[in-house]
Amino acid sequence: MTKKLKVATIGGGSSYTPELIEGFIKRYDEFPLTELWLVDIEAGKEKLEIVGNLAKRMIKKAGLDIRVELSLDREEALKEADFVTTQFRVGLLEARKKDERIPLKYDVIGQETNGPGGLFKGLRTIPVILDITRDMERLCPDAWLINFTNPAGMVTEAVLRYSNIEKVVGLCNVPIGIEMGVSKLLDVDHSRIRIDFAGLNHMVYGLNVFLDGENVTEHVVEKLTDPKQTSFVKNIEGIGYDPSFIRALGVLTCPYHNYYYKHRDMLEKQQKEADEQGTRAEVVSKLEKELFELYKDDTLDIKPPQLEERGGAYYSDAAVRLITSIYNDKRDIQPVNTRNNGAIASIPDDSAVEISSVITKDGPKPIAIGDLPVAVRGLVQQIKSFERLSAEAAVTGDVDLAVLALSINPLTPSDTVAREIVDEMMEAHKDHLPQFFNK
Repeated sequence: MTKKLKVATIGGGSSYTPELIEGFIKRYDEFPLTELWLVDIEAGKEKLEIVGNLAKRMIKKAGLDIRVELSLDREEALKEADFVTTQFRVGLLEARKKDERIPLKYDVIGQETNGPGGLFKGLRTIPVILDITRDMERLCPDAWLINFTNPAGMVTEAVLRYSNIEKVVGLCNVPIGIEMGVSKLLDVDHSRIRIDFAGLNHMVYGLNVFLDGENVTEHVVEKLTDPKQTSFVKNIEGIGYDPSFIRALGVLTCPYHNYYYKHRDMLEKQQKEADEQGTRAEVVSKLEKELFELYKDDTLDIKPPQLEERGGAYYSDAAVRLITSIYNDKRDIQPVNTRNNGAIASIPDDSAVEISSVITKDGPKPIAIGDLPVAVRGLVQQIKSFERLSAEAAVTGDVDLAVLALSINPLTPSDTVAREIVDEMMEAHKDHLPQFFNK
């Protein structure tokens, strides 16, 4: 008799789900999944059915015996699950539109996971993820929680700090996107590249780059001084850094660093794009409509290539690679969000960091790097403080803490601007922030 292996995906109606399905199909020999439960809320029912039926067609085409269940009942889905993946958006894309539009009125970056947008996505998301962890304690206490929901670092921080769940890993496709970008830059297969990552989610640095075991960091950094090399990730198009800055920094940045190192340029770019073509959320909204029209096609039984434009490139590789490695105790090295445990000297041991880790059946074992280079250390610490205060505000419903968190974020010009933005965004997201209003 086949051993049951069950995965429950919260936010199963996401446009990213075909990426996950493709990953499970590719790695079925290593991870013989028997049950996949795709779960969503009533507002996402139609999308869940559309994407769920595509998932069934993809699995049928692959000739695999995986039972796919579509459900609005989270408790039923979680019962005896081995892995729980989370990929949901509280307030849907409408909330993201507000996160991006409102800050721009105050000449502040409007972005999904950074600055005010990151704060408010965290405030909406953290209470829900903690609810899920409480359900997991009752229904699948031995399951691993693999979180893809943004802001992934802040969410992982909250689970580590405010839940009883120890088996949690946060994941992002940015590091694997950087690896793929470097392999293209060097014109070599991705398998030959290894990068030592350290920092925080969307604030991660590639400290060392290895090709076939040889350190080629200086060579890669020199190649990156070409102003045409602006970004490795499709949904954030950078501006291009000054060659002197890149050479002196001596490490790889991630695309989200553009918002900090090219702050004024990125703000002007965002404001121009918002006026001419809409914010990123508004662009994604159109992309999603097109994707779901494609998904409805009964003859479609593969992940459509258009999905990469959505910003989820390599998501299936990162997600199922991690799950497979935990399941098989592979002890390979992957960049994940996990408890620091002394790996980065200047970050508290109990905080979440994004770092290259050895992946075991007992979870990630972060690889100690000593400390971050002095040029990047302060910014990482500042963002970690922002994440910590944001998570505390989300749990306590303390508006003053939310104002403080935003005030210390380097994308915010002053405490008074922080207060104005918080007031407006609290009102805009009132329906999804009960902890602040139901006191």
